Amino acid sequence: MTSNARTEILQGTLDLLVLKTLDALGPLHGFGIARRIEQVSGAALQLNQGTLYPALVRLAQRGWISSSWGVSANNRRARFYSLTKTGRKQLAVETQSWERMASVIARLLQGAGEA
Repeated sequence: MTSNARTEILQGTLDLLVLKTLDALGPLHGFGIARRIEQVSGAALQLNQGTLYPALVRLAQRGWISSSWGVSANNRRARFYSLTKTGRKQLAVETQSWERMASVIARLLQGAGEA
């Protein structure tokens, strides 16, 4: 993959990645969430504000995350996002669903060469 190549992320997958990141690291601001996902993916996933912030709004509207204002490491005012109790339950549901779908896709790809 070239450095300019971009990986498309399905909406549900992005939601899962955000929930998992907040579960693993606790409260983070949007920039911190984006950088962590990029770091863990080995820079294969690059999130911009136009991708991440609508996801954060969507997750907050569903009650899966909450937010509050705080001060970032570089002394700037930032909105920090946290996983809610409902979000923690949804993370388990989303993880199971994603693993099931990944398994189905893997089986289909393995069987595709046999036709």
